[in-house]
Amino acid sequence: MNMGLVLRTGAAAALGVALCALVRAPAAAQWALAPAAASTIPASQLLQPEQLNLLLHTKGAEKPLVLQVGSHVMFAEAHIAGSEYAGPGSQDAGLQQLRSRVGPLKRNAFIVIYCGCCPWSHCPNIGPAYKLLHDMGFTRVKALYLADNFGADWADKGYPVESGR
Repeated sequence: MNMGLVLRTGAAAALGVALCALVRAPAAAQWALAPAAASTIPASQLLQPEQLNLLLHTKGAEKPLVLQVGSHVMFAEAHIAGSEYAGPGSQDAGLQQLRSRVGPLKRNAFIVIYCGCCPWSHCPNIGPAYKLLHDMGFTRVKALYLADNFGADWADKGYPVESGR
C-alpha cells in the first residue's frame, strides 16, 4: 500500500472531523479556536485617536493605562507619550508579557490598548490582546482605532509622542 496515500487520507479524515466539531461548537468555542482579528472587537469598545488625546489632556479625567501591544521596534521608535510596552499580541510571549503586566490590576481598571503597525484590518496584534484582556475578566478595555497606522493616525496629527525604552 502507498504510505503517502495513507498519510494523506488520514490527514484528510482528521481535518474533516475537526471541521465538523468546529461547525457544531458554540460561538464561544469557535472564538477560542480561531485567532482573534481586529474586526472582532465590538465597535462600542473602539476609541478614536482624537478621543484618547482629549482624554489624556483633560484635567480631572480618569487616565487609562495605555499599553502598546505591537512590536518593540515600533515602540522604541515612537509611541504614545506615557504608554507602556506590553509585548506583541500576535505572539505567545507577548501575550504572556501582557498577562503579567495586567494580572495584579483590578478587573475594572481602565485600559487602552493600541498597535498601529499596519492598517486596522490587517493588524495581527490588537485582536489577540483584546481577547486576552476580555478573557481575563477586564470590563473597561478600549482598543485605539488606528485606521491606517500609528504614524498617520497619531503622530502625523501632532498628538504627543515619545521614543525610546
